[in-house]
Amino acid sequence: MEYKNLPHLFEESVKNFSDNVLLWEKRDDSYKGASYKETSERVKNLSGGLLSKGFEKGDRVALISEGRNDWVVSELAVLFCGAISVPLSVKIEEPADLRFRLQHSGCKGIVVSRNHQHKVFGLARQLPDLEFVLLLDDPKEENTLTNESIPEALNEKVFFIEDVIASGKEFLEKNTGVLEKVRDAIAPDDYANICYTSGTTADPKGIILTHLNYLRNVEQASAIFDVPSYYTSLHILPWDHSFAHTVGIYSLIRNGASLASLKIGKTLNETLRNIPVCIQEIKPYFLLSVPALAKNFRKNIEKGVKDKGKIAWFLFRFGLKVGYAYNREGYNRGQGATCLLKPLNKLFDAILFKKVRQGFGGRLQFFVGGGALLDMELQRFFYAIGLPMYQGYGLTEAAPVISSNTPDNHKLGSSGKVVPWLDLKISNEEGKELPIGSKGEIVVRGENVMPGYWANKSATEETIRDGWLHTGDIGYLDEDGYLYVLGRNKSLLIGSDGEKYSPEGIEEAMTEKSDFFDQVMLYNNQSPYTVALVVINRSMVKDFLLKHDLNPGSEKGQEAAIKKLKLEIERFMPEGDYGGSFPARWLPAAAAFLYEPFSEENKLMNSTMKIVRPAINKHYEETLEFLYTPEGKDFFNHLNRETIAKLANE
Repeated sequence: MEYKNLPHLFEESVKNFSDNVLLWEKRDDSYKGASYKETSERVKNLSGGLLSKGFEKGDRVALISEGRNDWVVSELAVLFCGAISVPLSVKIEEPADLRFRLQHSGCKGIVVSRNHQHKVFGLARQLPDLEFVLLLDDPKEENTLTNESIPEALNEKVFFIEDVIASGKEFLEKNTGVLEKVRDAIAPDDYANICYTSGTTADPKGIILTHLNYLRNVEQASAIFDVPSYYTSLHILPWDHSFAHTVGIYSLIRNGASLASLKIGKTLNETLRNIPVCIQEIKPYFLLSVPALAKNFRKNIEKGVKDKGKIAWFLFRFGLKVGYAYNREGYNRGQGATCLLKPLNKLFDAILFKKVRQGFGGRLQFFVGGGALLDMELQRFFYAIGLPMYQGYGLTEAAPVISSNTPDNHKLGSSGKVVPWLDLKISNEEGKELPIGSKGEIVVRGENVMPGYWANKSATEETIRDGWLHTGDIGYLDEDGYLYVLGRNKSLLIGSDGEKYSPEGIEEAMTEKSDFFDQVMLYNNQSPYTVALVVINRSMVKDFLLKHDLNPGSEKGQEAAIKKLKLEIERFMPEGDYGGSFPARWLPAAAAFLYEPFSEENKLMNSTMKIVRPAINKHYEETLEFLYTPEGKDFFNHLNRETIAKLANE
């Protein structure tokens, strides 16, 4: 069925799945559900309240909140008014960063939760165009900001959501048909969202997504993933991302399914600590994931097995080997001689992996992975334990799903097949389409592609050319139609002879296979050799020195630690444990061992937990230059010694 706009999509599901639970929320000790019908009443009354305050089509409203029922209610209410939602990351802490987004998008209003309203209040005097702030939490409740905390500049502009809903109900009763008239005036090409990029190295770009962009991508996602109306998903990823929007909210609404939010803590970390308990209570059928989350899940699984003793750990490791051999790349599972492993694989599944799956509630069918490339080893791991993580690929500029592995069609190591109703080609630097198997830029065209960037004509013209979205990502298509994404064009290593190579695979392997490395970024800009910035795992290095009765503050301790870290890198060289996995010229001939991690706080990672190479290059410019000097090429240089010495002060 074709929908005219997102409110239309929602209303059709309310009509078809009226009594189904749409939203699950845990405020006290247990989850309570709100049906499609109940949610619809709340959405419409809030829309009425916004209209009664002079809200008009095209107005922009920022949404700053953790995932919760009223996140969905607020965005839908804004959309019902024909207005534009500007979902912003709750991780934005710098006032200047938040102010830019609010001013650049020209937000007339802000919807904000208790944990983040102080950010808005702090900017009150700098937002003269702001007409209202909608609080999602009652200011009169204990542990919330009181009315006295509201700046004078906002005193008449701050409202509590329940009060606006109550006034909206009265408004709609007196003005029958007004909401329907406004809703019906929303065209498919009208703007629904402005989603901001991380903006770590320059002012962030506001990606415009229309109602049609979302509607088309919802249909594309629904065509490749079967989501029955009884499905439930617990949303762990930030809701402001287009991935969570399309796959986690609107696709579920379209299919009559339900979504649950994490129990909100007083801090982001407290909220994240609620994940295991919430998973057990919701018992999700699928989860959205990114590599950083997948790695944490794996670490927790392995820790749980190790805690059961050496025998359990041995059997688990052996079971994984059997699973890896039997499953192969997924699409060829159990083919050829590996079919003989089927009984043994079933045995390990029954005695081990089934118990692991109980830790995810017992109903989890699969993960949908996005955000960044997922290490092949991680894909094999989750497939082996019976919780496949179907890797996909997308960009916010494409609303965002471009391709994905699915239960019916998957090939581990790939990013799956291209979604229907989307054109994709691989192009060279001149824009010429390349044949199957050739590597080039991924370029797409379809109704899920954005119309452009908000108030940024030059960036739009650079990204969308002749109707095609130039992703800036390098990849290729194989003969079976599976897309392989190799990395960002701007992140490529470039040798002195002009040869190029994508570093992500090496970086992921080094962090996955060495417990001593937390993060790795390779660098080569037309230089004779490749170098690396390596964030060390401080606890592992300290434990290593402790076992050898060495002090990180001593010269002997520093030499021992650096030698161990150098040996960890050499495992990937031609003669090492993983020799032959990667071309030697792109492995680091020199490395700077770093004490401080790349993080969102220092703006060296973005909100999807990807390292931001331009920002890292700039921040460590002198260090990278040093690595190309004779002293810098020596692993035992003074910078690496200083890094190890810092461990003595912990």
